[in-house]
Amino acid sequence: MSFAKDLATVCRMVKIEHSVFALPFAYMGAFLAARGWPGLYNMVVLTVAMVAVRSFAMAFNRYADLDIDRQNPRTQKRELVTGELSTRFTLVFIAGTAVVFVAACALMNTLCLMLSPVALVMAASYSFCKRFTYWCHFVLGSVLGLAPVAGWICVTPSISLPSVLLFCGVTLWVAGFDLLYASQDADFDREHELWSIPARLGIPAALGVSTLSHAVAAAFFLLAGWAASLGGIYFTVAALTGVVLMAEHLLVKADDMSRVNVAFFTMNGVISVVLFLAVVVDLAVLG
Repeated sequence: MSFAKDLATVCRMVKIEHSVFALPFAYMGAFLAARGWPGLYNMVVLTVAMVAVRSFAMAFNRYADLDIDRQNPRTQKRELVTGELSTRFTLVFIAGTAVVFVAACALMNTLCLMLSPVALVMAASYSFCKRFTYWCHFVLGSVLGLAPVAGWICVTPSISLPSVLLFCGVTLWVAGFDLLYASQDADFDREHELWSIPARLGIPAALGVSTLSHAVAAAFFLLAGWAASLGGIYFTVAALTGVVLMAEHLLVKADDMSRVNVAFFTMNGVISVVLFLAVVVDLAVLG
């Protein structure tokens, strides 16, 4: 019972339900590589791998940032800080998810297995980036940006232009949101000499970089559709999501971050789902 309770708590800690942010992009890569349904086997092992590596990254981040989270009023209710979870259990969970991820990659193909350590290192390293570089937001984005590449090579063990363009789009999409999220901690980060853009360059600059990141991300999503020879359905949806991204930035002001909340980020998780569905429908129409 204690193990089950700890497992439920750690799933809450890593926000397992937020896998929706990356999974649709992984599926998008798989569908594009297969030009349609990639097969049940590929979908199952891809899903297991994606959930495992995301859980690994989140748990590692909570462990690595424990000293910071204890001092930040916004994060003092996190499970490791309150003692709901022990560091020992968290380390076991981190090791377990790493093993599951590598095993899932091995079930895909040799290239996925060879690249699995690289993915784990990237997933872990972003936790330390805020301690020494402005680029921390984009490092985080690149970790999730691997999702469409992973989906593609799960089906076809090679790197393609569409998957690389989607990597760039997802990287900037995630970085844009992380900049907004980090703006809530600008004062804390500045006081503790952490290298977030909001802390170092100010919230107005961070909002500007976030807006630019999302504008370029929208362009990359369109370019990925062109490289994958998709049709009007995908391009219409991709263009509309770009408009939505730009419109949302009008809601956020440097002197009022109240709209940057859980609902705001959850709503934007829908974007990945909508883009994936657009790919599925477009490929079905194209035959």
